[in-house]
Amino acid sequence: MHLGVDSFVAAVTDPTTERLVGPEERMADLLEEIELADRVGLYSFGIGEHHRSEYYDSAPAIILAAAAARTSRIRLGSAVTVLSAADPVRVFQQFATLDLIAKGRIDLVVGRGSFTEAFPLFGLSLGDYDTLFTEKLDLLLQIRDSEQVTWSGRHRPALTGQGVYPRPLQDPLPIWVGVGGSPESFARAGLLGLPLMVAIIGGEPRQFAPLIDLYRRAGAQAGHAPEKLQVGLHVFGFVADSDQVAADTIYPGWHEMFAKISRERGFSPPSRAQFDATSGPNGAFFMGDPDTVAEKLVRISGQLGGVDRISLQMTNPRLAHADLLRGIELLGTEVAPKVASA
Repeated sequence: MHLGVDSFVAAVTDPTTERLVGPEERMADLLEEIELADRVGLYSFGIGEHHRSEYYDSAPAIILAAAAARTSRIRLGSAVTVLSAADPVRVFQQFATLDLIAKGRIDLVVGRGSFTEAFPLFGLSLGDYDTLFTEKLDLLLQIRDSEQVTWSGRHRPALTGQGVYPRPLQDPLPIWVGVGGSPESFARAGLLGLPLMVAIIGGEPRQFAPLIDLYRRAGAQAGHAPEKLQVGLHVFGFVADSDQVAADTIYPGWHEMFAKISRERGFSPPSRAQFDATSGPNGAFFMGDPDTVAEKLVRISGQLGGVDRISLQMTNPRLAHADLLRGIELLGTEVAPKVASA
């Protein structure tokens, strides 16, 4: 099981000084975080895509290009690319170019995203939420499989044999499908034989076992080899020198982040009790010291029938840069070896 980090490049208020870290400084900090993840041997680093004021990740391909030029081993990818709101031709061109810069270290994870701001921003209708993704994924896979593409659909002008360039170094370019909790999404990924990235942001991870089993059964029935049906998890997490330090460090920013989302969506405000429960042995947050996090990673993987990779999403609007660096260091130098030897 490979371990990595995902970031939404949150705008950060320094918890000690209450100073808002500017976007230029935040980008510099992010690249330092990715370089450290590379040095300590983590397997991957992913950048999300959002179109909101509290995140700086609206153009992930550009961030990943900068990271590719500064790293040598770590795999880099999207977490996730909002394919529904993008042109698959441009997405493929950008990530193929990234793959050349990174010398074959790129993963493209596509999904519909957990926010909807991209739809009105790019003139799209939420009424087409499902058909946009299905159609654009079909086109993206055709582009990956062939330089010249003949294709037509509802949401984009037809292609009549045009070539799409450049081609990536990896053949084929790895394309993962990011999913939430829809059984249809799990089954579709299995039928297509695409690796699966499951976003778990609440509840208990073991509840996803039937959906992951559905994915594997759909893939097997479609004739795909088991090794093609990889499973990854995108989860909230943080590693510190003790369980208490991890929780106390992360909670203020977690509360700020989810209080805002709860107001927008009409949910009840989050509480410390809810946070602590979700950080417990069976909860969705992978929080604690290296032993606690490693044990939970191994146990959850077993509950889900084996997981190929897990990425900890450490974005937090009140997490100091130094604390995040320490968390990345512990994940790479202590958690990853414990997981590998389990």
